Amino acid sequence: MNSFFEFDRYKTSYRQETVAGVTTFLTMAYIIIVNPAILENAGIPRGPSITATILAAVIGTTIMALWARRPFAIAPYMSENAFIAFVVVKVMGYSWQVALGAVFIAGVLFTLLTLFKIRSWLAESIPMSLKASFAVGIGLFLTFIGLNETGLVVLGVPGAPVRLGNISQPSVLLAVAGFMLVVVLMARRIHGALVIGIIATTAGSIIMGITSLPTSVVSLPPSLEPILFKLDIAGALTPAFFPVVLVIFIMAFLDTIGTLIGLSMRADLLDEHGNLPEIERPMLADALATMAAPLLGTSTTGAYIESAAGIEEGGRTGFSALVVAALFALSLFFAPLFTIVPPHAYGIALIVIGSFMIKPIVQIDFDDLTELIPAFLTVVLMIFTYNIGVGMTSGMITFVLLKVCTGRVREVRAGMWILALLSVSLFIFLPKM
Repeated sequence: MNSFFEFDRYKTSYRQETVAGVTTFLTMAYIIIVNPAILENAGIPRGPSITATILAAVIGTTIMALWARRPFAIAPYMSENAFIAFVVVKVMGYSWQVALGAVFIAGVLFTLLTLFKIRSWLAESIPMSLKASFAVGIGLFLTFIGLNETGLVVLGVPGAPVRLGNISQPSVLLAVAGFMLVVVLMARRIHGALVIGIIATTAGSIIMGITSLPTSVVSLPPSLEPILFKLDIAGALTPAFFPVVLVIFIMAFLDTIGTLIGLSMRADLLDEHGNLPEIERPMLADALATMAAPLLGTSTTGAYIESAAGIEEGGRTGFSALVVAALFALSLFFAPLFTIVPPHAYGIALIVIGSFMIKPIVQIDFDDLTELIPAFLTVVLMIFTYNIGVGMTSGMITFVLLKVCTGRVREVRAGMWILALLSVSLFIFLPKM
C-alpha cells in the first residue's frame, strides 16, 4: 500500500492520509442530505436520492483513489443539481428523467475527450495567471460559504447584499470559538487540527442544545428501485434539448478543470509548467463518475472543492480519497450519525482553508493588465456570483479579448480559443433558460 500510493515520494504517512480523508469527509458530508433535498424539487424522491448520492460519491472517489491516486473526493456538484431542479425541471418543464439523460450524455463526452487527451490539452493551454486565480477564487469562494454557514455573514437588506450576522447567537459564538481553536492548533503544528475543531464544535453544539442527537444511529439505506436506470437518454437527444445538454456539459467541464487545478496548486502537485502530471487520470475518474451518477438517479458529479480541507491536513495521495470513499460507504448505514455535523462546525474549516488558498496570488503578474484583469474578474465573479463556472468563463473570455485588442494574440494558445468559445456559448444559452 505504501508503494502503491507512493507515501515516501509525497512525504506522507497512513496517519496523515487518514486524518486528511476524515477531514475531507466531515466538510462535505452535508451533501448526503442537501443534494437529495434540492433534487426533490425536480420530483426525485428523497429516500432513494440519498442512496444514489452516497453511491455516486463512493464510486467516483474510489476510482479517483485507485486509478488517479489523487487526494480529491468526488460527489454530486451543488450548482449543477440546482440548475437541473430549478431551471431544467421547474422553469423549462422537462422531466428529471430527461435531465439525467443529459448528464449521462455529458459524462460520455467527458470520457471520450479524456481518452483522446483533449481535456488535458485544453487544461494545459490555460495561462499561469488564470490557474493561480482559480486557486485564489476557489479559496475565497470556500471562505464565503464558510462565513455564511457559520452565520458570521448573512443576507442583507436592500442596498447591502450581505451583512454581519447576529454575533450574540450561540451557534455563531461557538463557530468563532471553533475557528480560534483550529487556528491555535495549526499554529502549534498539531496534526488533525481541522477535524479536532469540527468534532469539538459539533460536541459543543450538542451540549448547548443547538444540535439534536439523532433518533437512531444505524439505518438501512432506502431502495434505489424508484430511480435506478430511469434516465431518458432519447429525450435528451432531441434538438430542442440541445442547449440544456451544452450548458450542463460546459458547467461541469469548466468546474472540473478549475477545481483540479486549484486543488493541485494548493497541494503542490503541479509541475514547473503549472500542469498536473497525468491529469487525464483524475479527469477520467470524474468522467466515469458523471456517467454512473445518472444511472443511479442523481446529478452531475465532480471533484469537490472541500477536498482542500484534507489537503490542508496533509493529504497528498489517493489513500486519503480511499478513506473518504470508505466513510461514504459507511454512511449508507450510519447516515443519521454522519449528518449531525452542523453547518457552523464544518463552516469553520472552509474559512480556514480559504486563508491558505490565497497564496498563489503572488503568481499573477500585477504589472500586466492583460494578465491581471482576467485573473481579477475570475476571482471576484466566482465569489460575488456564487458560481465558480461564471468566474472562470469571464476570466477566459477577458483574457483572449485583451490579448487580441493589445496586439498580443500570439500569447493565446489554441486551446484557450476553444475554452473562450465554450465560455461565450455558456453566456449565450444560460440567460434564455
